Amino acid sequence: MASPTILTPSSKPQTLPSIKPRSSTTAIATATPTPSQQPPLRRHFLTLSASCILSPLFLSPLTPAFASSDEEYVKDTEDVITKVRTTITMDKNDPNVATAVADLRDASNFWVAKYRREKALLGRASFRDIYSALNAVSGHYISFGPAAPIPAKRKARILEEMDTAEKALLRGR
Repeated sequence: MASPTILTPSSKPQTLPSIKPRSSTTAIATATPTPSQQPPLRRHFLTLSASCILSPLFLSPLTPAFASSDEEYVKDTEDVITKVRTTITMDKNDPNVATAVADLRDASNFWVAKYRREKALLGRASFRDIYSALNAVSGHYISFGPAAPIPAKRKARILEEMDTAEKALLRGR
């Protein structure tokens, strides 16, 4: 019987070593071929089989694992809008300002972390306006502290962004 021939990228065909049947008296250590005797076919077979198994996983359309629903986005965004409005309109002498600012920072950090990586939301007008307003509010409180009131021009711009974001949410944008 002729030995099987393997064609490799090299120009010379290689012949596989013939494997002799084991007898019951032959030790197992002598029956296993050394690494130099093993054909490269095994490596190629494993690579080919792994690629066949994994290729459907890589070729299938990927969906975001934590994509939130549109209703959830609208509800969370409305909650953030309400917190921003109540916090920035509080009197500077109110004893609850520090707590309200801390709650607002937690809510805004949660909202930004949840929605900024979702590609479907990045183009929405509501997302853009809320994100801009949250940056302005957070930047003010980080720079000047929770007791410092927001200047009138900045407050007017933030409230205007909140209004346009709310209108955009009602339109589904």
